[in-house]
Amino acid sequence: MTKPTHQAGPALAYLVPEFPSQTHAFFWRELQAIEQAGVRVQLFSTRRPPADACQHAFASEATARTTYVYPPSIADALWLLTRVTRWPACLGYLNTLTGSGPKTWAKRLGLLACAAGLARRCKRDHLQHLHAHSCADAAHLAALAHHFIHLPFSTTLHGDLPVYGTDHPQKAKPAAFVAAVTKPLQQQLIQDAGLTPDRAPVVWMGVDTDRFSPPAKPAEAEGFCAASPANPQPLTLLTVARLNPTKGHTHALAAIKSCVDQGLDIRYRIAGNGPNEQAIRDTIAKLQLQDRVELLGSVSEDRVLELLHDADAFVLPSFGLGEAAPVSVMEAMATGLPVVCSIIGGTPDMITTEHDGILTPQQDEAALADAFARLAKDPTLRQRLGSAARTTAQQRFDYRRTANRLLAQIWPDRFTNEASPNQAETPSLQGAA
Repeated sequence: MTKPTHQAGPALAYLVPEFPSQTHAFFWRELQAIEQAGVRVQLFSTRRPPADACQHAFASEATARTTYVYPPSIADALWLLTRVTRWPACLGYLNTLTGSGPKTWAKRLGLLACAAGLARRCKRDHLQHLHAHSCADAAHLAALAHHFIHLPFSTTLHGDLPVYGTDHPQKAKPAAFVAAVTKPLQQQLIQDAGLTPDRAPVVWMGVDTDRFSPPAKPAEAEGFCAASPANPQPLTLLTVARLNPTKGHTHALAAIKSCVDQGLDIRYRIAGNGPNEQAIRDTIAKLQLQDRVELLGSVSEDRVLELLHDADAFVLPSFGLGEAAPVSVMEAMATGLPVVCSIIGGTPDMITTEHDGILTPQQDEAALADAFARLAKDPTLRQRLGSAARTTAQQRFDYRRTANRLLAQIWPDRFTNEASPNQAETPSLQGAA
């Protein structure tokens, strides 16, 4: 993907905090789909992430084409000084936010300077709409840019509102809409941010179901002997997630220990890094699972696909706040894997238990152990759940479909709201700008 040049047609400012990072593959895919639809996209981010924050192949290209609004430049400061007529509106917005004191206002004035730089570039490059993939400080930046130059904007809520700070009604009020990636998050926006349902549409995140597809059937390999109750083989489980306590790795480990004690041969691979790594290593040692569990660290998107192809089932036993519609679950479903997932966020909308996956209560190690044991003993169940999961991913989670829905919310007069029911096609522009 090359940096787009100015052209006729719709033009979008696309803001992602600290882009690119390890969890940002979805944004890169969505950006590609939007550009393929004929929209000129200019990519913005709050601040530059650490050099090793993203292991994906697109990291260098993404960094090169991203404009970072922090720290603000001298040109941004000079532009801000020329917009004194807009200061009352911007300061009035900041004054509606909760909190006070010198430190609070120092941060707000910093946001104002960064928003000035964002607005300056949007005006200079004739961008027609700003979409921010966050409801935290990035939403404040979008609202302030709107007050500077009357630029329409929208945001997307990716997790429970409390995770994204405070003042959500103030952020949402000037927005054209605030998309939610799940139905439960939509309800939070309605109840806690004061939005009507039409201003809080559900727009799923998405995956590339062409790339994330099942591997060649093992039965096609010469000499392959399929697993069966009479011919048991090791069950390989996979989790791709940051090593945070709320991702539930230790609960999965306890469930695996229970299965091993029953005589089942289960292996577990964990991809990701994070602050809970030592606690996970301690749990592995305590449960004497060192020969069954691999910690792989942070891996690239290509490596994730390899790991999915090598796995028999995917596990995400998250609990608490923060989880919404996990893209890792969508990727696993797209590759035809059965998924064992906790009931959290939008997972009940993603998975119909016993049809295209297995849902378990949060932190329920007995339920996890039961699901693992069933999958280990019944390869037919794995095949049935995985096949249905693939169909669900194609029909609901393809990134071209989800990008199409976002564009239809931004420009309803230019884009249709649904892709073809027969294929996840690239969204199409319906009219000239």
